[in-house]
Amino acid sequence: MFSNVTYLTIGGFVEVEKYRLLYFFVLFSVYIIIICSNVTIVCLIWRHQNLHEPMYVFIAALLCNSVLFGTVIYPKMLIDVLSEEQVVTYPACLLQCFLIYSLYGSEFMLLAVMAYDRYVSICKPLQYPTIMTKSKARGFLVLAWVVPSAQIAVPNILVADMKLCSFNLKGIFCNNMIQKLHCVTSVTVSVYGVFVLINVTIIPVCFILFTYGKILVITSRSGKEVRKKAAETCLPHLLVLINFSCLVTYDVITVKLEADFPRIVRLVMTVQVVLYHPLFNPIIYGLKMKEISRHLNRLFCKETIEMID
Repeated sequence: MFSNVTYLTIGGFVEVEKYRLLYFFVLFSVYIIIICSNVTIVCLIWRHQNLHEPMYVFIAALLCNSVLFGTVIYPKMLIDVLSEEQVVTYPACLLQCFLIYSLYGSEFMLLAVMAYDRYVSICKPLQYPTIMTKSKARGFLVLAWVVPSAQIAVPNILVADMKLCSFNLKGIFCNNMIQKLHCVTSVTVSVYGVFVLINVTIIPVCFILFTYGKILVITSRSGKEVRKKAAETCLPHLLVLINFSCLVTYDVITVKLEADFPRIVRLVMTVQVVLYHPLFNPIIYGLKMKEISRHLNRLFCKETIEMID
């Protein structure tokens, strides 16, 4: 099924032999922080009854995405920095690429669902319980994970049999750079890629901006309390959207422009993608969402008191 060339070289690391232990320590520490920070907030949402509202359930799903994203990338990087050769099989690279972009797509879909949830909550508060039911919330979650995965699986299947003419991947994990390794560029894959990009990225972002625009217009005519509620619940979502959109834009631009950056510059910029995305969400929602922040303060204050005693 796959090309007769089995292994690809991961060529994005700089002087691995010299800084092997430093790479491992930094990556392992960041991975542990990603797991602990995201899982802590997810557990708080699961444990406390007052956080079982759709908004917090969607936040928990977003944080689970961050854990999955970190798990798809960091363990392989940890293995690479401890290995004499940084290699990956072509099928495994395609799988990692599929998982990363599926999670990218589900992130945008979840943010779009959260924007709709905030619109109904703020602009139609009396109808909110009947519109945003538990079954509808579960349906949105399923769609947010299934729709991007189903669409992104297609180009991965189409390129699985394509011949490779280059075996050196300029990065520290598998992303769309893998397309540059093929001997010929498939027009079908390129066109379908644009279709998927529009479906799982541009349309959700446009919907989010339209929805928050409507919220802004409606709340500007309302009282101070309504505006305060809108700011408290919408601002974290917008910050996450802006941050994530910048990271995805960088990923797309570097692939399309084929910019020949020095290895150290490419490494630093790529590390920012895998570092900021899974850590930004728990920081923003932990600090900016009042109910989550309150429960976090209680949790850590309680643990501090127990340690003193």
